[in-house]
Amino acid sequence: MTYQDAIDYLYKQLPAFETQGASGYKPGLDTAIALDNWLGNPHRNYPCIHIAGTNGKGSVSNMLAATLQTSGYRVGLFTSPHLVDFRERIRVDGKMIDKRRVSHFVERWQASGLQCKPSFFELTTALAFEHFSKEKVDIAIIEVGLGGRLDCSNIITPILSIITNISLDHTQFLGHTLPEIASEKAGIIKPGVPVVIGKATEPQVREVFESTAREHHSPIVFATDSPMVTESIKNPDGTFSITATGYNRPLTCQLGGDYQVENVNTVLHSIAALRSMRLVVLKKAIKQGLAQVSRLTGFMGRWMVIGSSPTIICDAGHNAGAWAIQSRQLSSLQCHKLHMVIGFSADKDIDTVLGMMPGNATYYFTQAQSQRSMKASQLQALAATHSLQGNCYTKVMQAFNAATRAAGRNDVVFVGGSFYVLGDLFAHLGKRGTMLNKKGKN
Repeated sequence: MTYQDAIDYLYKQLPAFETQGASGYKPGLDTAIALDNWLGNPHRNYPCIHIAGTNGKGSVSNMLAATLQTSGYRVGLFTSPHLVDFRERIRVDGKMIDKRRVSHFVERWQASGLQCKPSFFELTTALAFEHFSKEKVDIAIIEVGLGGRLDCSNIITPILSIITNISLDHTQFLGHTLPEIASEKAGIIKPGVPVVIGKATEPQVREVFESTAREHHSPIVFATDSPMVTESIKNPDGTFSITATGYNRPLTCQLGGDYQVENVNTVLHSIAALRSMRLVVLKKAIKQGLAQVSRLTGFMGRWMVIGSSPTIICDAGHNAGAWAIQSRQLSSLQCHKLHMVIGFSADKDIDTVLGMMPGNATYYFTQAQSQRSMKASQLQALAATHSLQGNCYTKVMQAFNAATRAAGRNDVVFVGGSFYVLGDLFAHLGKRGTMLNKKGKN
């Protein structure tokens, strides 16, 4: 079996939420347990950190991985979705899983005779758990796929659970209120295992986490109760300088986006929890991990500046919670004109998101090459009800090229709305051997 054969099987023969939407979602742990037993329970061979939340999971996961790598640990990192290459999901010390291991795993699965019918994500999770065992990682960071309680990754018993924040997303699966969604996310809290909550400002949400922690006798910390980040300053290059409790000199966070300040606070509290377990995490490693997270782990797509003159910014924020912060940051940009290349998955609360978007921008409505994408023409019509004007393009690169051609040197081009929009963009730019040149033109 070739690697491409394996990828085709994973996507085309198995139900996959990320390409099919609701029809590809398969809650429950029975299949995950069956797969884990078939493989000999590989996840038990190393300690894990389990991370759930509506937004910020990827950023927190990668910042923790970068910090632990720099501390000398061999770190497995399992995240989703990927942007361009499936193997982005499964990394050890920033290196993607080998293609041969993916194809060999799928071959073994097909020959196993096991009667369960796994989803794309269940089989991918099993592959990640086994890969980390074979690579003899010191610790693995496991990001929840969807929810928490019924997510197939929830067969693990971690040394630390982290829940970044709660907002409305995937309501058709997780519930239509914040407490209902919080209850699903709280499902990763395990008996006696410490849990760090990044942000839970709503009293009912907080009570869900507190009551679950009490029930499981799990020590709980709310990162916003005693913020370790006391001040943040945005640098001209898009990074942040962060003043934090216990650090004599400012920390630099490589990841842009105003929302990263909250994520760094969550990371610092999580590191404090790990240190209390006698894990050695030096301050110089924390400083280097935050400053070089993208280089160390390959993380992309979070307020990522890929060009200048005009400035070109990409961000994968894709729900109302993310856009509540992102829209404010876009509106505060010092630029002559703002060009917005946007596309969304059709199952998102797009109407609410559009109501948050800057009204003084030129829009380029587009659609990713994904079954879940809303048609560009439908997005254009919906945006018009919010007085957002622009042309529609059936391919992301068409929209991107139109925006960069129209943009002046002092303008900003923003690309986002979904992971799939960025995936299409990066795939095309990557084929040309580089992202963009200094002038931001491709």
